[in-house]
Order: sequence, then C-alpha cells, then structure tokens
Amino acid sequence: MDIKKAIKEKLHEAIEDIFDLKVDVSQIIIQKTKKEFSGDFTIVVFPLTKLLKKSPEELGELIGEALLKSVKEIKSYNVIKGFLNIELNNDFWLDFFIEQHSDVYYGYKEPKPGDPVVIEFSSPNTNKPLHLGHIRNNLLGDSISRIIDATGRSIKKVNLVNDRGIHICKTMLAWQKWGKNKTPYSTEKKGDKFVGDFYILFEKEYKKEVSELIEKGQSKDEATKNATLILEAKEMLKKWESSDPETIRTWEMMNDWVYRGFEKTYNKLGISFDKTYYESDTYLLGKKIVEQGLKDGVFYRDENGSVWVDLSGEKLDNKLLLRSDGTSVYMTQDIGTAELRYKDFNPSELMYVVGNEQNYHFDVLKIVLKKLNKPYSKKINHLSYGMVELPEGKMKSREGTVVDADDLMQLMVKTAEEITKELGKIDEITEDQKEDLYNKVGIGALKYFILKVDPKKNMLFNPKESIDFNGNTAPFILYTYARIHSVLRKAPKDMLLPIKGKYDNLEINSKEKELLRMLFDYPEVIEESAAELNPAHIANYTYELAKEFNQFYHENQILNAGNKDIIDFRIRLASFTGIVIRSAMNLLGINVVDRM
Repeated sequence: MDIKKAIKEKLHEAIEDIFDLKVDVSQIIIQKTKKEFSGDFTIVVFPLTKLLKKSPEELGELIGEALLKSVKEIKSYNVIKGFLNIELNNDFWLDFFIEQHSDVYYGYKEPKPGDPVVIEFSSPNTNKPLHLGHIRNNLLGDSISRIIDATGRSIKKVNLVNDRGIHICKTMLAWQKWGKNKTPYSTEKKGDKFVGDFYILFEKEYKKEVSELIEKGQSKDEATKNATLILEAKEMLKKWESSDPETIRTWEMMNDWVYRGFEKTYNKLGISFDKTYYESDTYLLGKKIVEQGLKDGVFYRDENGSVWVDLSGEKLDNKLLLRSDGTSVYMTQDIGTAELRYKDFNPSELMYVVGNEQNYHFDVLKIVLKKLNKPYSKKINHLSYGMVELPEGKMKSREGTVVDADDLMQLMVKTAEEITKELGKIDEITEDQKEDLYNKVGIGALKYFILKVDPKKNMLFNPKESIDFNGNTAPFILYTYARIHSVLRKAPKDMLLPIKGKYDNLEINSKEKELLRMLFDYPEVIEESAAELNPAHIANYTYELAKEFNQFYHENQILNAGNKDIIDFRIRLASFTGIVIRSAMNLLGINVVDRM
C-alpha cells in the first residue's frame, strides 16, 4: 500500500473533522524522519499553522492523535517543534517485506504507453579516440536512460557522430602529408588512436608554421589565417562538401578505422545505442531547413553571403547558421538532427547529454527551432554536466594531454587485479572467473566514482581513490553484495523460496527495521533520480544501503540466530537487500559479483 497517500488522506479528513475546514492536500509535506529523531515519516506542520490558527506543537498533537486512531499502521507519534514524527508498527514493515522481498523488479514500474524519450549521448568526433570526458558523458547518458526506463517511460538511446568538419579535414590532410600509407593494421594500432595521432600531428605542425609566420612579421591573427596548412584544410572541407571522389574515399577509409576502434571502447564500457546518426547526413537537412528559413524571412543573409539568425529580441548575440562559403556550422547540423529524430521517433522529449560549455548552444537551438515553428522546440532538454579534471589539471585534445578512455579502463582493471590479489580471497575460483572479477570491479569502480557526483558539478577523477575497498566506492558495494551471496550459499534452500503465509509473533529489531526502511525508500529514490536526471541519488543510496547492511551483519547473527523464524527472516532480508543492490547497480550500468 502507499502509506504516504493513506496518511495524507486521513490527515485531510482529520483537519476537516477537527477544524471544519477543507485543506489543499498539496500543502501537506511528508518526508522521511531524520535519523536523530524517533519515527519513520515526518509531517511538516508549519504550512498549516497560519491557516488553522494553532501553534505548531498544539497542531502536531491534535493531528497526531487523530492519525493514531484512524491509520492502523501507525504505532506512535511525537511532536518536535513544527514536525510531527510518526512511527509505523511492526506489522506494516513485515507486510511490506513479505509482499516485496523476492521481487527482482522491485522499484521498477510497468512500461507505460506513450512516445519515447530520445536521449543523445557520447557524440564523439572521428578525429580522436574517446577520453575521460567522453566517459562521463557516456556513463551519464547510459545511466539516465536506465533510470528513466525503470520509471516506465520508453527510451531511445541515440548517438550523433561528428564525422565532418574542419577538424576531420585536418586529420585527413595530416595523414596524406605524413602518413606514408600506413594503416592501423600495418602499425597494429587501434583505429581511433591511429587517426587521433594525426590530429595531434597537424596541430603541432600548424603551430610551428604559425610561429614561423609571426617571426616573418605577420600578426598572430594573420598568421593563424594565412598558414598553408589551415588553408589546405579549408580547401579540403570544400572538396568534401562538393563530394570530390578522392576526398570522400580517404574520409570513408579513415572513419571506418575510427568506428572499429570506438566499438571496442563501447563494448568495454557496456554502452549501446538504438540508433546512430552521422553529421555528414544531418547537415544537409539542416542546410535545407536554414535555406527555407531564409526564404521565409526567419533568417537573414549578411553582405558577405553568410546566413544568420537575429537573436536581439531574446537579448542574445546573432548566431551564424551558414558560412559565407556555404559550409555549415554545428547549429546547422543540430537543426537537421532534431528534425530527423522527430520524424524517426515522434519523441515526448529530445534530451541532449552535453557538457555545460554548450549551454548557450542549446539555448539558441531551442530559440531557432521555435522561430521555425517546429513542434518539438519545447521538447528540447539539455542535460548539462560539469567537466572532469585530473589531479594534474585540465586535459587538452590538441596537445595530446587527454586521458585515453581505453588506457584508463586498462589501468582500472589492472589496479583491481592487484588489490584483489592482495586481499587473497580468490584462490578457489578459476582463471576465467578471476579475469571476469577484475573487469567487473575495475570498470565498476570507474563508473561508480563518476556517477556518484552530481552531474552539474565539475569533478576531480582520482583512479586510486575510486578503486578503494573502503568508503563510498563500487568495490565496497560489490564486496557487500558478495558477502550477501556468501551467506545465501550457506542458507537452507527452502529459506530462499518466496514466503508462504506470515511470521508469527516476530518482533523486528532496530537494525532490521532500518534496513527495511531503506529498502522501502528505493522506488522513491528511482523516481527522484529520474525527475532530477541525477544518477548520484542512486549511487549514494546504494552506498548507504550497503553500509547499513554491513552494520546489521556485524551486530546480528544470521545463520546461527537460534530461532528458526528469525533465521528465515534474516536470510530473506539479506536476499532482499542483495536484490536491491543488484538492481541499483544495474541502473548505474555496473555488474555485480557473487564472490570477491
């Protein structure tokens, strides 16, 4: 039963009976009682005091007494200042436990009919491999997708690959000039890393040429525009947009190398998509929409031939949509992509997981789509997240100082292996099982460390801290899950089957009750995470649950508790806790382990 709803309804009735007054139920706030106070739920009385002309204490007593009489699940109440704390009885918690304890989908809602939420994440460039910043993007997008799906809404995960533009041409040009026909296969190098090296090489040589031009008397601005390399790259972009056969052949070949590399990284991260879009396709539709907007007077053409949108009415700068040479910009591509997704999915929401440096871009996208009278302009939602930094500072792709995603994952798995071996508890499992364990612990540690931070905040990633088996880390939670399974392996098999009937005269102790309260909260945590688009709520809840189970485990015998009903109850309570830990970690994209 929905106990909060029942309390609200009875509270509404009580106020009407006592004060002969109807009160808007939305004014009544019921929240979880803080640990320092006695109770399970707290009613915030303050909003009602002025309306009912009573002091908080007097009002709390009147309402508490009325609820005690009308809600059979309430055992007692206490009033502290403007807060009415309610304690539920033993039977309520046992009934909840009996009903939910074996449900592996506990907390998840049935799928609801309706248009899907289309969520874009990853969005890599084909001129470099995925790095630590991409990892945060991918993990947020994947976890948010899982969480929204758990609330019953349909999800479509999409990727937009940035496979065109000046940065791609820089890489192609560098390979043509200095690649000597080498390939990822001839060099035995992962395709995205192979291509990424040429992007770094271009920037190095371009910087060198700019310095030489400055020494010859040009200003920095002149040198950056006049350098032969950048002029050649721009010419290549024009050739690409004109479908020059040789340019297209090189582009397709190098992109194929990159896609093969990306796929390996995605597989290691456990990331997949329902559909992948390519900017080389979407920019054409974007240009067509912009050109139509120009004809309709929504946009204007500058004297140099470039196309702009006037945003002065929105108190923003005017925004470029097409360059003077006719080539498109990111905004053009995103206009086309949004149109395509609308046609493909008719989404209820178009969500973009993109870093907070693009806040302005998405504000403008919404405005431009609105000016174009697109029906989906109000459905755009930018999940803006903060940057990831390392203890040594920011990463820079052009200088090759980024933390490569594959290298980082390899480091995490290797560290997990070293620490697990030090603990010395895996002698009885096979080599294949050990390999699987190291991967799950290492990748799980990486995912958890990133997802436990509020997405809106910048974060500092420290690999050593993330792999720690103590504190708020994945290894600690995974170890707790493995501990639960160690108990269940030793338990009588009949005690792992669903309960038939009820426990007679079983009084649950404070630690058992606290675990039940936390398990009871799980569906609400999912809803909160989905509403706020914040996997950190799931992560930190799971840590607190694991911590609470370990305290229960240390203070209570399970298999040797004496009384058969107590043994039975505690085994099933451990199993229920394991179900929720597994479920919650799945929402973070983390696989649990049975042994550690």
